[in-house]
Amino acid sequence: MEYGLLIIGIALLLFSYLVAVKKQTWLLAGFNEKNIKNKSLLGRVTGGVFFMPLGLLVVIHSFIDYPHENTVLIIAMLVLLTITYVLINRKLLD
Repeated sequence: MEYGLLIIGIALLLFSYLVAVKKQTWLLAGFNEKNIKNKSLLGRVTGGVFFMPLGLLVVIHSFIDYPHENTVLIIAMLVLLTITYVLINRKLLD
């Protein structure tokens, strides 16, 4: 069991809750607020599509140890990030 991954996963799940449920979009850095049509949907997309699955994946990986674990986490993160990027660009930008 890797405690570092467990702590990171729990932090990602907490961040996901704050962004998706509590609509704390100020926690998201690097987006232009003028271009976003619906900040509530932005919170749901980033919190529910990117941070929650990534947090769950990291928590699960903290309990399971297997070869090439880091590679799987990086690939999963990049896939989730690409999906989130496409959803935001298609649904939320003016």
